[in-house]
Amino acid sequence: MTGINDLRGVKRVGWNETGVFFRQLKETGPAAARCSLQAVFLAIVILVCLLQPIILRSSARSSSRSSSRSGGDIGKISDAFAKYVRATDSRNNSELQRGQDLLWVDSLPEAARQKAYADLSRGEIQLEQRTTRESGREIPCPQCMIHHWEGLVFIPGARLNDVLHILQDYNHHAEYYAPDVVRSQIEARDGDHYRVFLRFRRQKVITVVLNTEHEINYYRDSALGAHSRSSATHVAEVENPSKPKEREKPREEDNGFMWGMETWWRMEEKNNGVYVQSEVVSLSRDVPAGLGWMIGPFVTAVPKESLTLTLEATRKAVLARLRSKNLG
Repeated sequence: MTGINDLRGVKRVGWNETGVFFRQLKETGPAAARCSLQAVFLAIVILVCLLQPIILRSSARSSSRSSSRSGGDIGKISDAFAKYVRATDSRNNSELQRGQDLLWVDSLPEAARQKAYADLSRGEIQLEQRTTRESGREIPCPQCMIHHWEGLVFIPGARLNDVLHILQDYNHHAEYYAPDVVRSQIEARDGDHYRVFLRFRRQKVITVVLNTEHEINYYRDSALGAHSRSSATHVAEVENPSKPKEREKPREEDNGFMWGMETWWRMEEKNNGVYVQSEVVSLSRDVPAGLGWMIGPFVTAVPKESLTLTLEATRKAVLARLRSKNLG
């Protein structure tokens, strides 16, 4: 890993878990209070929409000034992320070689493990925030943030090949994983190795569109198990998406919402279904001073929400495939 733009060249009160404002007034409260709350919220939304272009330009200028003041910052960020990814890769490889506790819930104490499996069987998604350490110490990332989440979902009645078919069907990922994925295409394939283009659209108060390319390898571990490793080789924020003046922003001009993305998938067929686990490590710039109220929720919440949507969409697509096969 030699760069972070194009690597090929080198519960709060009043908010739910997805960050969407919800009503806190009691049903018996005055109607005027409800209207007042709705009016305030509408005013906030309008204000954000009006100020968004100004704020984003300010953020971009701030990022550009920061880069010009310290030309080595980008390299330090890239090195820190590469170090974090190498350590995470090492842990994943060690677990796969041992062939035990391949699902993260299997390493939980017995009572917690049984509860997790019961929740999974009821359709719940199990999520945990992770932190990779080196020799017991945190891996620092100067002027950047590393987001590390792992999730697990159970797909009843599925077989391993059903899941692999959906995951490897990249030409249709824009259908399976909408609205997060708006464009998808296999650029090259050699057996179990894929090079894939994905355009992400991520929204939380503000909307960000990203062009990404990924190198992905799949491995069949047994008749009932498989895993894959995906690495983003190109990440670029898109300006004026789907318009005549569309362009990819160079690193010194973008807002730093995502600078890197690494993913580890594991699939295990058992209990009359398939457990699908995804671990994602992503990189973003640190939140600029004064813009935390707007950019902070996007940078910190979107990685978790995107992983949840991905696992839910995977289950939905696999189950739809099963229904289609049964009808046929």
